[in-house]
Amino acid sequence: MITMVLKLFKALNSEIGPWQIAFAGALAMVIGLTPLWSAHNLVILLLAFVLRVHLATFFMFWALFTGLAYLLDPWFHQIGLYWLTQANLNETWTQMYQQDFWQVMHFNHSMTLGSLIVTVLAFFPTAVLFRLGVIRYRASMMPWLNKLKVIQVLKGSRFYQLYERIDG
Repeated sequence: MITMVLKLFKALNSEIGPWQIAFAGALAMVIGLTPLWSAHNLVILLLAFVLRVHLATFFMFWALFTGLAYLLDPWFHQIGLYWLTQANLNETWTQMYQQDFWQVMHFNHSMTLGSLIVTVLAFFPTAVLFRLGVIRYRASMMPWLNKLKVIQVLKGSRFYQLYERIDG
């Protein structure tokens, strides 16, 4: 876990594009907040590897959002149950469940449907917020942190040598 945090700080302090870090966080939000053994998570993993997002950021935020998911699960259940019990969608759900593809997707489970609806709606706002956070960190926080005596002492320590080994 410490190495992932170090790699995240390395990414924040490097020339890696803000969108790579932002999309890593947004994709991790989708896979972290939805049930793990869902078919759509295979697509998310494939996207994470194909789009060349920062993988250390992806895995760290995946763990973070997975922890947050336990707090949000009752809310996801209510949202999914609301959509599954809509009378005007009953025929749609029935037709979908009779096809093998939709059975594999598990949209008949309230947790899967509710969490997927929330994460799909929140994907682009989350990516934009992560991007703005990276840009703001690089513009204001990074120069300020580098001036701190504590950071200068750390850069001369073994801790920073570990950081350099990971960087190398």
